[in-house]
Amino acid sequence: MNKGRYSKYIKPISILLDIILILLLFPYFFKGLGINNIHFGIFLFFSWIIVSFSTKFYEVFRFTTPVEILTKIVKQAIFFSLVVIAFFPFYKKSIFSGKAISIYILVLFLIIIIIKTLFFYYLKKYRLSTGNNYRNVVIVGFTDEAINLKNIFDERDDYGYRFKGFFSDKKKNEKIIGKTNLLYTFCIENNIDEIYCSLNEISNNQMKELVEFSDANKIEIKFIPDSTDVFSKNFRTNYYELFPVLTLQKTPLHNPTIQLIKRTFDVVFSILIVVGVLSWLTPLLAILIKLESKGPVFFKQSRPGINEEEFSCYKFRSMKLNGTSETEASKNDPRVTKIGRFIRKTSIDEIPQFFNVLKGEMSVVGPRPHLWSQNVAYGNKVKKYMVRHYVKPGVTGLAQVKGFRGEIETDDDMINRIKFDVFYIENWSFIMDIKIIIQTVVNIFKGDDKAY
Repeated sequence: MNKGRYSKYIKPISILLDIILILLLFPYFFKGLGINNIHFGIFLFFSWIIVSFSTKFYEVFRFTTPVEILTKIVKQAIFFSLVVIAFFPFYKKSIFSGKAISIYILVLFLIIIIIKTLFFYYLKKYRLSTGNNYRNVVIVGFTDEAINLKNIFDERDDYGYRFKGFFSDKKKNEKIIGKTNLLYTFCIENNIDEIYCSLNEISNNQMKELVEFSDANKIEIKFIPDSTDVFSKNFRTNYYELFPVLTLQKTPLHNPTIQLIKRTFDVVFSILIVVGVLSWLTPLLAILIKLESKGPVFFKQSRPGINEEEFSCYKFRSMKLNGTSETEASKNDPRVTKIGRFIRKTSIDEIPQFFNVLKGEMSVVGPRPHLWSQNVAYGNKVKKYMVRHYVKPGVTGLAQVKGFRGEIETDDDMINRIKFDVFYIENWSFIMDIKIIIQTVVNIFKGDDKAY
């Protein structure tokens, strides 16, 4: 379901603008202090990313108050200043200047405050004047807390929420659209972005169904607490004015800082592979592929990417030209050439996908991109299948290194893949990515019985 809204770009753009500002200003203020601009620029770049991740500097939402934003800026300024100061004792050629650091931090954060303040109020005015940048919402339950939340939506137009109605199994009122069994169809037909659910009005089974439905349809689900007993580490508490709302914690890969770190690693790693491996491997394989069969060296196939956006996935061609590209390879498949068997066995055929990584369509590590036919067959059949589209597909993935690759012979084959894909998304860490890459390299040299 394509929501057609672009709020997801606000954080990355904000991060990019701040980094550009940091890198543009420092050469002027630290001139003549014996600092290597390249070294210091790299240090400032990574320091800003790490500090902003630690202080949650970019976790600003439409309901975040100006006081909270100012608090985040002050916290970021203090910690970033300390990190900048810490650079000088370790860089012996440099001259420490407290005045230069003070003026740099002051000017930097003064500009950041001005930009963020103008943007914050412009966005609110934009919502009020144009009706854009909004979220369609419904509430499950008709409790006093649910009614109070609905009133906040009505009174605070600048938040950008459009309330579409109540659903309840326990109450009857002219304001209630219907029972919760009508909610699913209503959400799809009305492009609902967020479901607010009163914990006092639904059973555990209903909650589980709602979470699975929201995962499958890319709808955010939040909970209205009826008591403080429901708070746990799985929930993040946000306040709409003084009203608490519980949000299921998003995965680490939804964090814009982590997305930037992962993207930086993807680009650096892919450049190393393209320059160090593909530069000499491509002409060699091109000769072998062409000698055995007619056709192009590279094979392009349409695959669903992040948010089910279509992209062309690159591979070295391992089959004879045929008209059955949406049918996955099977054991002893007659379409596979002799050189094709070797490059598929060693996964060398996948290496051109590092071009997809450089283009931003894939990541080095992530859920493997499936065929469109598999999306259709398993999208509504396997629980949490669509969660894999929350992130970019990967050249390699956790499911693959755990042995779940190759032909899908039974539903269990796909279910096991999805379990590992979802585990990876929900428990991502940079160390996990490194482990998967190392295991992939090991598997290339060992070969894989399911790679055919």
